[in-house]
Parts: sequence; structure tokens; C-alpha cells
Amino acid sequence: MSDITVTKNHYDALVIGGGIAGEEAALNLANMGFSVVLVEKDLSLGGKMIHLSKVFPTLDCAACITTPKVSETARHPNIKIYTYSEVKDITKQSDNRFTANIHKKPRYVKEDECTGCEACEKVCPVVVEDQYQFDLVGRKAAYIPFSIANPRIAAIDIENCIFCGACEKACLAEAIDFTQELEIIPIEVKAVIVATGYNMIDPIKLPNYGYSTYKNVITALQMEAQLVPTRPFNAVLRPKDGKTPENIAYVLCAGSRDATVGNPICSQICCMYSIKQAQLIMGALPMADVTIYYLHIRAFGKGFNEFYQQARSMGVDFVKGKVAKITEKENGNLIVRYEDIYKGIVKESEHDLVVLANGILAVDGIAEMFNGQKLETDPFHYVKQIEELTNPSRTSIPGVFVAGAASGPMDIPDSILSAGAASSETASYIRRLS
Repeated sequence: MSDITVTKNHYDALVIGGGIAGEEAALNLANMGFSVVLVEKDLSLGGKMIHLSKVFPTLDCAACITTPKVSETARHPNIKIYTYSEVKDITKQSDNRFTANIHKKPRYVKEDECTGCEACEKVCPVVVEDQYQFDLVGRKAAYIPFSIANPRIAAIDIENCIFCGACEKACLAEAIDFTQELEIIPIEVKAVIVATGYNMIDPIKLPNYGYSTYKNVITALQMEAQLVPTRPFNAVLRPKDGKTPENIAYVLCAGSRDATVGNPICSQICCMYSIKQAQLIMGALPMADVTIYYLHIRAFGKGFNEFYQQARSMGVDFVKGKVAKITEKENGNLIVRYEDIYKGIVKESEHDLVVLANGILAVDGIAEMFNGQKLETDPFHYVKQIEELTNPSRTSIPGVFVAGAASGPMDIPDSILSAGAASSETASYIRRLS
């Protein structure tokens, strides 16, 4: 571990999370002249949004919105970024003094030397599932996370590496370094913004839907990966046999509003992202039929109801019914058994691809990052907003603020607004105590 100059690790604010909310909060503070340290647990900035095709209800390109913001964040002179890192042991020493440790995990690649040329990736003989394509295709053990990753730096999947040395021989920059170890970097800040985002519900918790058992039952993010410009198959295909689907079903509230999987609340985004994907599918596959099984369509935002009506007019079939079970036929097609709520009877329909609109959950372990004073969470494990109506970014610890979906389910515009509020409150807090 290299020596660290303590004076260089003093910052005005710590932002935890490099998604759209964390970037917005960090940029706002940096543009006001504050020094910011931004910590992201993944290999790249961008969060969930950087993997999306388009955003609802405008169908604007998601990458066109988030990529410039990622680049601006990465290049800002007032922002220090640690990717593939986690924050631990946040301790409030006084009103405007927090200490913490950044645990920087080894990439086994020298970040200052790597040019992102992909030479190591091309020669690596090991192929594993690609988490950035949601396991639809494979990647190498030495890899660039994805095409628009920032920073564009390779990483070695040490758990799957066979230490053959091929990447070291191929790297002209001599950036491969298998001697790297976990680096612990102490920092001191005046305020903290928690922008840790959310996790998707694991559909394995819904065994009646057959996810992982039936290859043609996929998640919404797996469908999203087939709709982005960098899609792995360059087309929408069903995973089991590579056929083009002609009859696609969406199952809404897959793990949302369901106490049996520990998520009794609405995830707020599933209805609209399913409708968005349905419209995109009808553009990509004009002959395909799309059916959405729903309990209630919650089109509550600006332009949302018009977006919903637009999907109906395009021919998307909306069926008000609770899906009870999904089974598979010999040819890979799927039988969806559901209750038709309007008619009060149980029906079955055949589809060749089923998409689970799985909801969102709070990120685990947020409160455990803090020592001494406890960061309170709500009954659903999101960061508790002490003054939800008048000051939604405030938390139970003065000087700690929350932004984005760390405080509860919300879409992209609301996350950006939330980040603006958090950065404004943080700036006010720092100035008041300085």
C-alpha cells in the first residue's frame, strides 16, 4: 500500500454512490466550490441509468443524458472519485467533522497505466457470465466492464482467473498487477450524502414464476439489455433457443406489493418501465403481440397517463389480472395462469417469452456504515427522512443527508430533484458551521 498524505484526504463532502443522484449531488457541490469525494462500489460510474435504453415518458436516450454527466463528474477538478470502493466506519467527531475509511478493492490493473485497449480481454481464455449484460452472454475474466464505462479501465476477475499470464504478456502498457491488495484510505469530511440507490428484487424469491428454471422467463433488466444500442444479440431474442419472440407477456408487481418477499410497498417505476419497453418492442418487432398483466396501472407522474394511453393505442393488450403461476411446454413456450379480475375466473394464456417486472428494494447495510450515532431507516429499510415534507434530504444524523432512491422508490427525474435538495442542504450546513 502506498503512503497517503493525510492533508490530501480532507474534503468538504463525501458522496456515497455514483449513480445519477450521486453524480448530480457531487456536481452541484463541486460547482459551488466545495471539494467532494465520490465513492462508487462498482467498477464504473453511472449506476443503473447508464444501462438503460430510453427513459419514460419522453423516450429520450438514457445514455445521451447520463454519459455527459458521468464525464463531467469524472473530469471536475473539485471531485475526487474512488470506484470499486466502499465506505466504512463513518464516525461523527463533531458538528462539521466526520471521519471514514474508504476500502478500495484491487482491480489487479494499474489505473494510471491502463489505456482501455482491451488487449487483455482478447487473449484471456476464461469465459464467465457477464453481469453487465445481466448474464445473457459471457465476458472474459480480464475485461472492460462495458463499452461506455467510466473510467474505461480493465479489471481482473480474480475469482475466475486461472493465472495463465496471457493478459500480462498482451498488455503493452504493463498495467497488470497481481500484487495489488485491499487499500484502506482514511478521509475526513464536513458532511455526508447517502446516494446508494436501490437493488432489484431477486425473482428467485418468486418460485411460482419459474425464473432460472425456465430460460424464457427473464427480468425487465434482461429485456432492457436487448433494447439498448449495445445489445448483445443485436436483436430481441428469447434465451432458450434464440428465436424471435412473437407473443410477449409482462408480469407486473413481480415482488412488489407482496409481503411474502418482504416488499409490501409499490416500487413506483415498474408500470412505466414495462410500458416503455412494450412500446420499444413494438418498434423493434412490429409483428409481435405484447400483453401486460397488471393489478393497477400507477401512471402518476407528468405525462405518464398519456404515455400509458399511447401504449394502448399502439396495440399493447392490458389484462387486469393476478398471475399465479407460470409453466413451460416442451417447445419452450410458457403458460401463464392468472385470475381475470373483471370476470372473476381463472384463465391460461400461452406466450413465447415472459418478462418479470421485478420491483426494487433498499440497499442492505447502509446503517452499518456508521459508527456511534445510528442512521435511522424506515420500516422498509430505506434511509428515514426525518422531515419528509419540509426537508426530505434530512436524516437522523445532523450533517448526513440522503439523495435519490436511497430514501425510497423514485424515478430518474425525482432522483435528480432529490439530489438537488440534498446538495443544497449540504452546502447550507457546511457554510453555517464554518
